[in-house]
Amino acid sequence: MSFKRRQYPFHLIEPKWQRHWASEETFRAWNPREERPADHPFTLRHGSTALPPKYYVLDMFPYPSGQGLHVGHPEGYTATDILARYRRALGYNVLHPMGWDAFGLPAEQYAVKTGQHPRKTTEENISNFRRQIKSLGFSYDWSREINTTDPDYFKWTQWIFLKLYQSWFNPEPNKAEPIDSLKIPDEISSPAETRNYRDEHRLAYISEAPVNWCPELGTVLANEEVIDGKSEVGGFPVIRKPMRQWMLRITAYADRLLEDLVPLDWSSSLKEMQRNWIGRSEGAEVQFSLGSSDRQMPVFTTRPDTLFGATYMVFAPEHSLIDELIPEEWPEGIPDGWKTGGISGSEPKTNPKEAIRFYREYASKKSDLERTDLAKEKTGIFTGAYALNPVNQEKIPIWIADYVLISYGTGAIMAVPAHDSRDLEFARQFNLPVREVVKSPENEDSIGFTGNGTSINSGMLTGMATPDAKKTIIAWLEENGKGRKTIQFKLRDWLFSRQRYWGEPFPIAWDENGHECLTEESLPLLPPDLEDYHPTKEGQPPLARATEWLNLPDGKRRETNTMPQWAGSCWYYLRYLDPSNQQALCDPAVENYWMGTIPESEESSSPPKGIVSKGIDLYVGGAEHAVLHLLYARFWHKVLFDLGLVSTSEPFFKLVNQGLIMGEDGQKMSKSRGNVISPDEIVLDYGADSFRLYEMFIGPLEMVKPWNTKGVEGVYRFLGRVWRLFIDEKAEKEFNQKCVSGQADPDQLLEVIQLDFRISNAPPTKEQTKSLHACIQKTTEDLDGMRFNTAISALMIFINEAMTWSERPAKILVEFLKLLQPFAPHLAEELFKKLIESRLLSPENESTGSISGLSYQPWPEFNRDLLIEDEWLMPIQINGKLRDRVTVPTGASKEDLETAALASEKIQKLIEGKQVRKVIVVPRKLVNIAITS
Repeated sequence: MSFKRRQYPFHLIEPKWQRHWASEETFRAWNPREERPADHPFTLRHGSTALPPKYYVLDMFPYPSGQGLHVGHPEGYTATDILARYRRALGYNVLHPMGWDAFGLPAEQYAVKTGQHPRKTTEENISNFRRQIKSLGFSYDWSREINTTDPDYFKWTQWIFLKLYQSWFNPEPNKAEPIDSLKIPDEISSPAETRNYRDEHRLAYISEAPVNWCPELGTVLANEEVIDGKSEVGGFPVIRKPMRQWMLRITAYADRLLEDLVPLDWSSSLKEMQRNWIGRSEGAEVQFSLGSSDRQMPVFTTRPDTLFGATYMVFAPEHSLIDELIPEEWPEGIPDGWKTGGISGSEPKTNPKEAIRFYREYASKKSDLERTDLAKEKTGIFTGAYALNPVNQEKIPIWIADYVLISYGTGAIMAVPAHDSRDLEFARQFNLPVREVVKSPENEDSIGFTGNGTSINSGMLTGMATPDAKKTIIAWLEENGKGRKTIQFKLRDWLFSRQRYWGEPFPIAWDENGHECLTEESLPLLPPDLEDYHPTKEGQPPLARATEWLNLPDGKRRETNTMPQWAGSCWYYLRYLDPSNQQALCDPAVENYWMGTIPESEESSSPPKGIVSKGIDLYVGGAEHAVLHLLYARFWHKVLFDLGLVSTSEPFFKLVNQGLIMGEDGQKMSKSRGNVISPDEIVLDYGADSFRLYEMFIGPLEMVKPWNTKGVEGVYRFLGRVWRLFIDEKAEKEFNQKCVSGQADPDQLLEVIQLDFRISNAPPTKEQTKSLHACIQKTTEDLDGMRFNTAISALMIFINEAMTWSERPAKILVEFLKLLQPFAPHLAEELFKKLIESRLLSPENESTGSISGLSYQPWPEFNRDLLIEDEWLMPIQINGKLRDRVTVPTGASKEDLETAALASEKIQKLIEGKQVRKVIVVPRKLVNIAITS
């Protein structure tokens, strides 16, 4: 953009104030017992001893990719910054930090391709992200910046893992306890048995788990990293295979994760997503006899009342028990369709073993999300084996199908196709029996009915309503040793291993007896330097290449898996509280101040406006993290709470998901689509304040919105009007001339600009005061409700009115700048400084107090009495047509309003010589005079 097109000199103003805030540490948040400089604006506002109540506002910290930010990324950051600035003005001690979720697969893959250490790539990306974020003037406390790849940080990630490893979940008090408190049964006596028993109960334990393995990437992938059977990064084939993995026992906390959602200030849809992922179900575990053996297979069902309708069983393809059941040959009379897997183009397999091998290979290429997609065509294959239905001893075929997951329940289901949509589709695909056992209400088809009804064709249950039938069949199962009442969760334990280099090494060593943890004093355990980041030829993780690092002097070997990227993001909000502490994850008094309650020993000033919550007051981030990240972080926090390391059972009191900002083509921004817009471009052409305003003005925070660069022009022109409201036109011309000639440095150039001569100490008029207080009320209420777009509209309305004033009282304008400051802080600070320097306002002025700068100026309060109308403009109609308007007192009676209407000179002329038949008075609305023509 050329110089002449600038609405105001943002290119000089914004760098100036960003330098000032950085050198002064304006936005530093203060911890209990921390000494504060006497001249810091926070100290000038709050004093040097007591701390005011806290406000902890947090962004989901970014993964710093090589592409840098696009304009959609800072949307949430802009919203939280506006609220952080608003809360400072209200009198809170605001913690608003930023950091980097920096471990991840992209940096590792770049290292594999180029040989460049992923740390170098990560640091370069962080440097670019930091530059971009700082250019937008966000009020972060950069003294608390964290990086999950920093050894001083991941030391404590490893420390938390040790706490998980050294703990177990005691179901009686329903909490985690140190593993030493686990009572060893009397029949266990040997050290090896004792060790195994403890290992089986640890919150961090070893398991052979089926995982998404990508041979090309040489690592396990999470379900969300697999799309259509291929890796999200690189698009390489992914298969399912069992591997030794570290697991975290999150399922022990399933009930608490559900129950503790209730008091949180989250949207109902977000809570429901968490509930669905946890998936609590009440039902029965039913024992099915398998084949001719004495082997029993437990199956969980939420509808035990439909047992008489179970016509086949389905196992997950990975289920190890299948191998024990497969016969050598197909039973006689089996349809060929049962031998193909239902896969297009597949031929019938010659025997069950070949069929199972074929189908397992097919299913291994799908993620759990793909396998459970309700819209997909059902596939599966008959195993050649049968089970016995325990309620009627009916022989039913056993299938394997990919819509059943080994990770849910027992890895097997009883199929009741008449009353389950997935089972019905499967049964119709393979011509399996469909037996109706629940009669639906009238006018509804019983086949496919899944609700409550009346049992039919169900032996002892026939004629019973569904609730009674459930109770009866569960009692029968328990009495006959064929099942029991139970509760099941869809939530599975957290697979916590990755076969990567770029992640936190596990503080674990192995010997012939098993695994043991390293000492806390040995942390951080650093990853070794490597030249080759590929897995070994034997398929071992890259760390296995570092033989000196791997083999310890005492003969033990280090764990070669690394932690997933999720690890560092599970607790980062706690490290922000005390990031320089080398002795502890966080000082307890500091944690208690920011996350819990203010310690009794720490005096606190009176709470300002609003509620001081326990935990993080506001957490803002993308909906893509609405389930897994939040569940994982809540789980870790609860373990730390149980162990007495944090003061609250939940970390995030209020949570808001911002909507996506789409590209100008209406699609999600991505490099491949070529629709990515960098904030650098917008800041260069329009300035950071315009960028911030537009991000919030295009629509409500939670909505999906399309970006339109032309739309930035509108808010940019608004800021230009704000500038012209304050600035003398002649001085600005002189400024422009000096800019063209290059005669002065930026700060000296800005000194040339003077305030408009119409700004004075003159007392404001009644209308001016009313206009200001209407703006204060609307802006305040909208900020409380996070309605940023309508708050900006209120600022625009005020400016439209103020531009018409012949006299511009400084007392009014300074209050407006306090309202503008959260949204456009650079421009507001510059204009505030000019008001101070003009001596129209001084640091001692009643409007500003003794604090220089806007960041800690008290937020304006509106006076409702000033908004009450003393007069109103009353419309006057004659025979329903508007003929005049007159000003009348607000409290005028009907008689007074009628008198005023008839006294109007214009009305008198129009009714002269006419008969007034009736005068209709509608208070606060109008007066209608009915006359004869």
